[in-house]
Amino acid sequence: MKATIDRKTFIRNASALMALPWLNSAQAAILQGSNSKGETTHRILTCNIRVDLPADEAKGFGWQQRKDVCAQVIAAERPDIICLQEVLKGQFEDLKKAFPTFQGFGFEGPEMDAHPTGYHGIAKNPILFSTERYTLLSGGTYWLSETPLIGGSISWGSARARHAVYVRLQDNQSRQEFRIVNLHLDHMSQEARENQIGVLLHEADQYPDGFPQVLTGDFNAGMENPVYQLVKEKGWNDSYAEVHGETEPGFTVHFFQGENYEKKDKGKKIDFIFFKGQAKATAASIIRNHVDGRYPSDHFFVSADIQC
Repeated sequence: MKATIDRKTFIRNASALMALPWLNSAQAAILQGSNSKGETTHRILTCNIRVDLPADEAKGFGWQQRKDVCAQVIAAERPDIICLQEVLKGQFEDLKKAFPTFQGFGFEGPEMDAHPTGYHGIAKNPILFSTERYTLLSGGTYWLSETPLIGGSISWGSARARHAVYVRLQDNQSRQEFRIVNLHLDHMSQEARENQIGVLLHEADQYPDGFPQVLTGDFNAGMENPVYQLVKEKGWNDSYAEVHGETEPGFTVHFFQGENYEKKDKGKKIDFIFFKGQAKATAASIIRNHVDGRYPSDHFFVSADIQC
């Protein structure tokens, strides 16, 4: 799969969608054609959408200025499952409206953090999945701390509370069951990142070796980081590396500058989709699309086709 779709096709589709109310644009993109993937292939996206901040609004890339672009870029990938990071309640409501055939699942409050508003209080990693494709069997949240059942708990010098959201889904046609876990590791403390991923890996270990599991999120760590190695040592496979090889693919954080990001040569891929159990990756990409120079987020989104 190419890292970006054909530009003419994308612009033509985006132009048609822009003529509709933004809340309908995502649905329209999905309905443009049937999904040709096999019944057991699941297209999964991980999308750090950037929290809604007044400071961004003043610079011209606030949520109200880019939510239509975000919905269009996601919908153009025709996903089955969308894993999100940095999501405030209003943003989650917008995306649920943009994808009316998807169910949203995730921690929605109350704000269990020392900072209940703004960037500090986010800790939201919800998951959207197609209700036409899947049945929700179970789901939940636990906190990436020494006390994972205590909401908003913080350990190891983490800058803010972090948690994982998981859903266990059944494909309505194949009847295959599998599990998605979505997270956002701390952005400041390496000790926190390593211990936070340790909590998740320990929890995931309780499932049988062959049971398909997918791990998505913003890891705030690249392939050279010990966090990545800890995940690999526990039997998880990096979907992008499985398809494209172990070479560093380059930056996914670009601060709304895209390919013009001045530090792109030093940037790393920090957004990942891992899998384990009886599953394999058949395609993977970094989604670099934009609409008229407007990017959906300060991160490129990442996709993977997982077969199980």
